[in-house]
Amino acid sequence: MIRRIDLREATPSIDYRTSLPRAEFDVEAATHVVRPIIDDVRERGVEAVLDLTERFDGVRLDDVVVPAAILEESLRDLAPDVRAALEESVRRLRTTCEADLEPDRVIEVAPGAVITHRRVPVDRVGLYVPGGVAPLVSTVVMNVVPAQAAGVRSIALATPPQRETGLPDRTTLAACALLGVDEVYVAGGAQAVAMLALGAGPCRPVDMVIGPGNLYVTAAKRLLRGVVGIDSEAGPSEIAILADETADPVFVAADLMTEAEHGGTSAAVLVTDSLELADAVEVQLDKQVADAPHGQRIADALGGPQSAIVLVNDIDQGLEVVNAYASEHLEIHTRDAAAVAAQVRNAGAVFIGSYSPVAVGDYCAGSNHVLPTGGCACHSSGLSVSAFLKEMHVVDYSREALAQVAAHVETLARAEDLPTHGAGVTVRFQDGADA
Repeated sequence: MIRRIDLREATPSIDYRTSLPRAEFDVEAATHVVRPIIDDVRERGVEAVLDLTERFDGVRLDDVVVPAAILEESLRDLAPDVRAALEESVRRLRTTCEADLEPDRVIEVAPGAVITHRRVPVDRVGLYVPGGVAPLVSTVVMNVVPAQAAGVRSIALATPPQRETGLPDRTTLAACALLGVDEVYVAGGAQAVAMLALGAGPCRPVDMVIGPGNLYVTAAKRLLRGVVGIDSEAGPSEIAILADETADPVFVAADLMTEAEHGGTSAAVLVTDSLELADAVEVQLDKQVADAPHGQRIADALGGPQSAIVLVNDIDQGLEVVNAYASEHLEIHTRDAAAVAAQVRNAGAVFIGSYSPVAVGDYCAGSNHVLPTGGCACHSSGLSVSAFLKEMHVVDYSREALAQVAAHVETLARAEDLPTHGAGVTVRFQDGADA
């Protein structure tokens, strides 16, 4: 079901980044399909969104707005156990997010020369919640909570309709109501991203578009980057597991399947120095996939070129491999797992030991499951409060403090052949200037 890659005799010059291929995800190719959709929404507004919804989702709607009564009804009808689980997920994540908040920092660089480092929230955010393979209600929590903690004043949410009802998934709507998000639109795909970014009908343009989606949603975010900010270009889900012979093959197989359940392009990679563990995990995969409700979907992902069991000589080499791979999720199942995890440089999130599975991070760990994919963890971070905060320096100099650096400013301005820049300072100290 899952292939093997043997790196035990790899040469020192090998590039581990290319040794573990990922699923094809050609965003650039999709932009040619998505650009006309964006142009249509730009030109025709909400009518284009309605027409495109009928074309792609098979539902003809009269309006894109989800009525407040439907949001309230969805929350009222939510199963008590689901509500309790959502509330606990929100509580834990909000605790983490609020701990990330920092007060303004005031730095006196010289007497009378003060720089205040402010973090100012984005005014308005648009969140896209997919509804394809599975309605991802947890996406609402993971995106809305940090935005609210950061102080974002306005959140608009778009999510596609279900063909049977013409409304979005009711659990998703209930989560919106639970979190106080009352501006919700029935729209999916690239047209939803365009509506949020450009504005259409009752939806005012946002400053930032966040949330995962398929290839076309990602392509729309790429094309609209600059018109709005975006969180990331999310690709297929990934899990890598670094394990030695102490790992439990039952747990390892179950965790590989966790991300494979997202679909056929999801990646599941086990990196191990134990041939015995590799064999035992394969046995467990055969057994557990056969019993899984979405077994075929999982098998497709495990059998794809993006998934593999990778054999290495030792955990040190394994660390080199997982750091090069820079997985969205990385689990450590080894002796002294915390010490091994401390050597990880590149991963969206790290899960230590047998009882910190990716699944708890997906829902209730208190961490965020919106993480960099496709190797982007080597330069990018997961979603947090910081994503919604702009860094701003506030400069407050007295006359005396400015006088101390006036000559330096004039000198540097002259070096750049921008003399008026220098004059902007020295004019304040000429005869007749206010003292």
